[in-house]
Amino acid sequence: MTTHHTSSHHSAVDPRPPLTPEEAAGLELAARLEPFDSFWEGPEDVASGYARFGQFYRVNYLPRLPDSRESRALVVSCGPGYFVELLHKEGYRHVTGIDSFPDKVAHAQKRGLDCRVARAFPFLAEHREHFDLIVCEQELNHLTKEEMRRFLTLARAALKPGGTLIVHGLNGANPIVGAETLAQNIDHFNTFTEYSLRQVLGYAGFADIEVFPLHLYVFYRNPMNYVAWGITAMFHLLFRACFVLYGKSNRLFTKKIGAVAKKPA
Repeated sequence: MTTHHTSSHHSAVDPRPPLTPEEAAGLELAARLEPFDSFWEGPEDVASGYARFGQFYRVNYLPRLPDSRESRALVVSCGPGYFVELLHKEGYRHVTGIDSFPDKVAHAQKRGLDCRVARAFPFLAEHREHFDLIVCEQELNHLTKEEMRRFLTLARAALKPGGTLIVHGLNGANPIVGAETLAQNIDHFNTFTEYSLRQVLGYAGFADIEVFPLHLYVFYRNPMNYVAWGITAMFHLLFRACFVLYGKSNRLFTKKIGAVAKKPA
């Protein structure tokens, strides 16, 4: 028998208030080797990452950002400022990045970017209704479910009404790498599907949630980019057919998936 999830599962909203700044500052988190509020994917040659990650962000995220270049934006776990620099290049005037590792932030500051050494939980708790946009990439992978609830509640409180949140997570629906991406780092606590990523954002009080694939093959000048793109597209069609046979409605099979959501006005 084929089973389907219904939208009623998304109706519950967490009624608990966000942490106070004092509670957030004293919170001990489960991830220790790779703190969730620091950027971990950059290359050893830090400078080379500005172009590489900038292109990834431009293709995957830029169409989903607020149109107004006056939007006040926060990038959580900014690292050397890859996303912050892209936003500046695209004309956004009020962009702040935070990261818990001073060595990474130092690279951003040398480029004149407004990046600061700060922990995400207390920083969000201290900035109620301050931002129009919050971007947090891998944070949800490195948080337990209770920590994730608290983090998303703080992020919603730090957004102005109608503000935008962008997150991404490891895609547990991918039959090839879904299990490996969870197991390859002991500080990874979660993978997601299109359904569960929408579910957790809805529970945290966000609305207008769109889950989308994150494309890795965005370097269009390299011919091998199109070869890899075509091969993975065929894999995804095969996965989709197999999931249908098992009564599942999964449609997204990229290594990672993203989501954009709104704080209700």
